[in-house]
Amino acid sequence: MDTKKVKNVFREGAIGSEFIAQSIAKHQVKTGIGAHNIFLGQVRADVINNKTVAAIEYTAHQEMANQVFHDIRETALSKFQLSCMHIYHSLGMVKTGEICLFVFVSSPHRKEVFKALEFIVEEIKAKVPVFGKEIFNDASYQWKVNQ
Repeated sequence: MDTKKVKNVFREGAIGSEFIAQSIAKHQVKTGIGAHNIFLGQVRADVINNKTVAAIEYTAHQEMANQVFHDIRETALSKFQLSCMHIYHSLGMVKTGEICLFVFVSSPHRKEVFKALEFIVEEIKAKVPVFGKEIFNDASYQWKVNQ
């Protein structure tokens, strides 16, 4: 039975560069780590039907989504030789050019972080119930389809 606590991965609004930098800096004391890999998901200014995306408003059933994030994390930790892993996802409005997903993995060896990060991001996109409403520059919107 899994007794690890399910963490809240959600942060209100964009994930700032200061937060990302602080997360990286905290790992300098972990001298058994030989490699880090980071994925930063950024909101694109896609043009759809002649309208440009200005922002994405993210919503989720947080309890359910956090459980799926937890399950992905536990699977990755058992599948890859990782020292640690952190996942953060935005809720609310995130403007184009801003970060909405931050995944940070560490391992004693570089090959593990490359394999693990790809696995984790693909699992997030396929399984986590997070929903994005693309807000266009004319204030109209549509629900985003994950790709």
